[in-house]
Amino acid sequence: MNKLIVALIAGAFAAVASAQTTQTPPPPPAPAAAPAAPMKSEMKKDEMKKSDAMTAADQKKADAEKKAAIKKAKADKKAADKMAKAEKKAADKKASADKMSADSKSAGDKATADKASAEKMAAEKKTAADKMAADKAAAEKGAAPKK
Repeated sequence: MNKLIVALIAGAFAAVASAQTTQTPPPPPAPAAAPAAPMKSEMKKDEMKKSDAMTAADQKKADAEKKAAIKKAKADKKAADKMAKAEKKAADKKASADKMSADSKSAGDKATADKASAEKMAAEKKTAADKMAADKAAAEKGAAPKK
């Protein structure tokens, strides 16, 4: 049995050794593929330069449009602020005029109320004076006073 194990081990070593020597090397890279790649790369670079040039022009145009839009927005805002200020001034002026009108009207109402109050007081005084005169006349005549 020892001889059998030794034979198996020796056979395994022999198989490994033969497999290492008969191994095929990897195929070499294709020589035609290497020169073609730089041509495509150069073409891409040229296209990129053209697209970069177009992009730069487009970028300048976009920047100019953006500046114009900002300028227009500022002008619109300034005009809107000016209009709002004018509207506020007009509203304040109208409110002031309304207040003055209301004050003069209330002054007129107050004068009317004062006049009515004075007339009422005068009427009461006249009534009281008339009553006193009637009472005095009745006392002189000996009659009972009026109530």
